[in-house]
Amino acid sequence: MDYEQEVDMAPGGIPAVKVVEKLGIPVNMVEAVFRNGKVINIYDMVYPGDRIGLFPFGTPGPYRVFLGMLRENTKRKEFEKRVKKGA
Repeated sequence: MDYEQEVDMAPGGIPAVKVVEKLGIPVNMVEAVFRNGKVINIYDMVYPGDRIGLFPFGTPGPYRVFLGMLRENTKRKEFEKRVKKGA
């Protein structure tokens, strides 16, 4: 897979998790999503023209905190728990 990929999406955008799925990457392999240089939650929206970067699990602890990955992963776990309870 090339490092740069384009994903078609509606003008209103799609959740970052859908981009990951469209690229054929297992969601459980992605620890962080960067949108235009800032960490976002994997369930946050991305829009046409956004540049996103995907980070695998295994980023050293201090960097996870500094980059905001720890915060977003906490939000991700809370969201997934709520979805699981509602299922």
